[in-house]
Amino acid sequence: MYGELGLKLVQHAKRTQALTQLPTYQTEMVRAVTREIRELDKNASGILASFGGSFNPSNDPAAACSLLVDHLCMRRNKRCLLVYHRVRLEKLEHMCWAGEDHLHQGPTNQAQSDNVDRPSSSLSPEEEDYVRQYNDLLAAYKGQWTDIDLGGSLEPPKDLFIDVRVLKDAGEIQTEYGSIMLTKNSQFFVRQGDVEHLIAQKFLQKLT
Repeated sequence: MYGELGLKLVQHAKRTQALTQLPTYQTEMVRAVTREIRELDKNASGILASFGGSFNPSNDPAAACSLLVDHLCMRRNKRCLLVYHRVRLEKLEHMCWAGEDHLHQGPTNQAQSDNVDRPSSSLSPEEEDYVRQYNDLLAAYKGQWTDIDLGGSLEPPKDLFIDVRVLKDAGEIQTEYGSIMLTKNSQFFVRQGDVEHLIAQKFLQKLT
């Protein structure tokens, strides 16, 4: 039935909002919804073509009803597509601001993770291109404010210094109180403002 796949896309979008990582792009489902829109448009165009461009709804209520149903189904499918892609773009933009490496995240569903030929990213090619261009714009914007971490949390820190554990080797970093070498499984008591970006990138874990 028309509209079922569009509903599934909306359900995917709702689940995406609650996930920490972006799930695999539903390429086949998006294509199927797009095909539905084309079929509905073809049906509507065929009905109008049979009247030779002089269609009067009051003279043929049945045809008018068919056209209305086709139009409403097309509009609903388009709205479902827009919702699905808008939720994913908002998620991607949030990840860009947080400095997360989403271009190399693997697919999140098990079926694709078991596939040897799986893509290296859960994004569609268009999304990957969007992320690269968005990151370029973001880097240019942040470059004007090198003394301020524009990607940091808007919530004021409760503690100036925090305990952190190193999850991945990050090499040497410079802090306000000198340089420290971040090696895996080591722990440090550092100024929160110096390492917030590393916590967001999952290099460090804040200890409570």
